[in-house]
This record gives sequence, C-alpha cells and structure tokens, in this order.
Amino acid sequence: MNRLGLRPAGAGRGWATGRNVKSMKIAALGLLCISLVGLAAEPQALFDGKTFNGWDGDTNKTWRIRDGMIVGGSLETQVPRNEFLATTRSFTNFVLRVKFKLEGTEGFVNSGVQFRSQRIPNDAEMIGYQADIGDGWWGALYDESRRNTVMAKPEEGVGQKAAKKGEWNDYEIRCEGPRIVLKLNGVTTVDYTEADPAIPRSGRIGVQVHGGGKTLVSFKDITLQPLP
Repeated sequence: MNRLGLRPAGAGRGWATGRNVKSMKIAALGLLCISLVGLAAEPQALFDGKTFNGWDGDTNKTWRIRDGMIVGGSLETQVPRNEFLATTRSFTNFVLRVKFKLEGTEGFVNSGVQFRSQRIPNDAEMIGYQADIGDGWWGALYDESRRNTVMAKPEEGVGQKAAKKGEWNDYEIRCEGPRIVLKLNGVTTVDYTEADPAIPRSGRIGVQVHGGGKTLVSFKDITLQPLP
C-alpha cells in the first residue's frame, strides 16, 4: 500500500513485493543448485572398454583388454604374485559399481576390488581397503598391506550364498565419510564404520588378481558415482 493506505492499481493477491521477488530468486537459485548437484552426481565410466587410459599396472603380461573387459591372470600358468591395475585418479566419497567373473583351476583362486588405496612405492602391492572375491572371502572387507586383516565380513554363509561362482557378479561399494557398505549381487554383506581417524578416506580404485593360483578374473561396466 502507498502512504494513503491504498494498494497500487492492479495489485491483487498475485502482486509481488520486493521481499517476495527476493524470495523467489533465492528459491530459483536453490533449484538450480540442486539441478547442478544432480548433474555432477551422475555415474561416470572409469574404463572405456578399449584402452587403459586412466589406469596403470602391468599391462604387458598380467592385464589385457578383451571384448570390452579388463582381464587378468591365466588358467594355464600360475600367477606368481599379487598384481593390481589401478586408476591414476583418487576418489573420496562415492558409489562404485563393478561387474566381475572369477575362474580358476588350482591353487589360491582369489581376487578383489581396491578402493581408497595407494600403490606401495617400488612394489607390486597396493595398500588400502579391498572388497574381497573368492571362496571363504566373498563379500568381506579386507585391509590390504596395512592392517592385513579382515575388517568386517558377512554372517556365516551369506557371502557364499550371494556369490555366483564362475559367472558374472555385481559388486557395489559405497563410501561416505567413515562408513563403507558392500553389496554383492544386491545383498548387503558388510556395513562397516572406520573407527581409526588416521586411515585415509581418499585413494585410488584398483582391481586385483591374487598370486598363488591358476586364476583368471574379468571386470567390466566399472562406474563411479561421486557423492558429496
């Protein structure tokens, strides 16, 4: 209203005051930010299916690309030591999804997916968390080359029942702050909260073929969805 107490002409219920306009601008900005966050959080492919761009490791003998997959190891000769193919980038909070198939004929047939990890200088090993793959280890969370122990494992029989031996499996690894959740073929096997604040919450993604067995492991459809 003006000084005479009269509402300006045409100013009905829909009339916007300066305060209302400001509120609408703030609301619109908020919606824009939400939209931008949504775009930024889209899953991104870590492997292009054709090259090792963005990855490093022994790509001369251990790791190769076949039919759009990362393949490591051999069914003819024993894998002499642990080998890792790792991203050159590091990630903090995310949802990582990987499809994998593990095959083996003798010895210790095992593999895993590294995350929040680093390479040990001048060594083939990586140090950090591993979502384990293999009999007796399905769905477990192992601390590779650091505490060298299982940090959390599924209840008896859960991981073994969820696994599809010799077939394609899905791993989902969710990291948010100190909390880590592993899902194997849609079944939650581990819900772990890291109690040690000194353990890094950022690091590289990697895939492993374990030494000591005639082991062949394949990985595909590797995607990572960043989280705030």
